[in-house]
Amino acid sequence: MDALAGLLEGPRARGAFMIRACFEPPWCVRIEDRAPLTVMLMIRGEAWITPDAGERVRLRAGDLAIARGPDPYTCADDPGTEPQAVILPGAECHYPDGRALNGSMDLGVRSWGDRLDGSAVMLIGTYLWQGEVSGRLLDALPPLLTLTSDVWDCPLTPFLMEEIVRDEPGQEVVLDRLLDLLVIAALRAWFSRPEAAAPAWYRAMADPVVGRVLRLVQDDPAHPWTVASLAAKAGVSRAALARRFTELVGEPPMTYLTGWRLALAADRLRDSDATLDAIARQVGYGSAFALSSAFKRVYGVSPQEHRGRVA
Repeated sequence: MDALAGLLEGPRARGAFMIRACFEPPWCVRIEDRAPLTVMLMIRGEAWITPDAGERVRLRAGDLAIARGPDPYTCADDPGTEPQAVILPGAECHYPDGRALNGSMDLGVRSWGDRLDGSAVMLIGTYLWQGEVSGRLLDALPPLLTLTSDVWDCPLTPFLMEEIVRDEPGQEVVLDRLLDLLVIAALRAWFSRPEAAAPAWYRAMADPVVGRVLRLVQDDPAHPWTVASLAAKAGVSRAALARRFTELVGEPPMTYLTGWRLALAADRLRDSDATLDAIARQVGYGSAFALSSAFKRVYGVSPQEHRGRVA
C-alpha cells in the first residue's frame, strides 16, 4: 500500500459517503461537519464555495473542489445568498435556526436538495475521519483547492452519475471505490501543478532510487529493513542511499521507516480491535513492548491511551 492509497484506507474504515445535491437558485448550504476531506464535482450549473477564512471560489460545470476540514464554509448559487440549511457533524441537517430538517430535503436515493431537476447539480463525497497516514498527505493541501475543467477533465463523471442513484446490492462498495478513484486522480492532478506544495516524500516517488525504497517500505513495513538491505534492493551503496534519501525526503531512511510504521500502528489502533501484539507484528516491531516504547516516544501517549481517545 503506498501513501496515496493509504490516504483513503483509514477514512473509509470510519465512514465515507457520496450524495448528489440538486438545487434551484437561490440556494445556500452552510457546512459545519468538520469532515477532514470533502470533494465537490460540479455536474451542472454553477456554485460559489466561500470559506470562513480565505478566498471564495467559483465552480462551473466540470470543475472540482476539495475542502480540507475542519474549518466551515458555505456552498451557494451566489455569495450573498443566506444559508437555508446547515450540515453538522454526524451528517445532521438543520435549518439555520436550529430546527431539524427531518428529511425535508431528501430527494430519493443519495439525492438531496430542493428539486431533482434543479439547474445546479453537484456530486459531493465526504470522508468523515482522518488518520495518521492520511494526515501525511492532507496536511500538505490548502484548505480549499480547485481543479477547473480546462486543466483537468474528470473521466469518472459518467460512471458517478450513473451509479450514484442506483440502489442495488453492493452499491456502497462500488461508490466507495469510485470516490477513492476520484480523490486519487484529483490529488495526482493537483500535485502535478506548479503551485502545489507536494510533500517531499511525494516528490521523491519520481526518483528511480528513492522512489523504489519508499515503495518497498510502504508496501511491506513489517519486513526487517536495514539501510543495507534497502540499498541492495535499489542497486546503490548504503552511503549513496542514505545521502540521496535524506536529500530528497528530508530525513534518513530509518527515520522515515519508523514514522511510517508508527502512523500505520496509530490508524490500526483506531480502526481495528487487533491486539497490540498483532499490530506490532503487522508494522514491523518484535513485541508490544517495543511498539509501545517507540509509540510513546513519538506521540507522547501509550498505544492504549491513543486507542481510548478515539474509541
